[in-house]
Amino acid sequence: MDNTQAGYDAVAKRYADQFLGELADKPLDRALLDLVVSEVDGLGAIADIGCGPGHVARYLHDRGARTIGLDLSPGMIGTARAAHPAVDFQVADMRRLPFPDDAWGGIVALYSIIHIAPTELAAVFNEFSRILRPGGTVLVSFHVGDELRHVEEMLGSPVDLDFQFYRRGFVEGSLQSAGFVLSAYIERQPYPHEVATLRGYLLAELPRAPKLPQP
Repeated sequence: MDNTQAGYDAVAKRYADQFLGELADKPLDRALLDLVVSEVDGLGAIADIGCGPGHVARYLHDRGARTIGLDLSPGMIGTARAAHPAVDFQVADMRRLPFPDDAWGGIVALYSIIHIAPTELAAVFNEFSRILRPGGTVLVSFHVGDELRHVEEMLGSPVDLDFQFYRRGFVEGSLQSAGFVLSAYIERQPYPHEVATLRGYLLAELPRAPKLPQP
């Protein structure tokens, strides 16, 4: 993941300039984020994993959710802190989250698994399961397909980034193997200002522990 961190550090300021306001033009994303806030409803904080410049975490915060934004890139976290001082942001690797078990009520991971290799995806979702409280909700989005797209330039800077596309069934199976129960799947076509890829969104829940029978 060193190349991923270095790549986003290199473009952090320009990335923020381009994407900080993108939710204004993404009605489905806003609706799904609102749904996550409603579903979590006091169960605990919502973690925005792969938060980039922090605009999704800020959106959740502004809707009353306790929110923490996490990203592998210190440059992105610095940009997020400067843009949204009321929100907590920390540098963290989603493969090894520095938090105790049952720490959060919800997880949002919008396009952050695109830098995770298929061989690592189940382990990442196991980590999500570990830190999520029973009854918690997770929202994951990704580019749909089976392509591995390598990028050597982004926003005017040289980078060395791999973008992994995923099939719906593979992501669903990886979530289920981590103990999640699937709630909904939605696909949409790209908006005119986006890269021309099919977008997938998965909502899932970590089941609550069954109640023991009364003696």
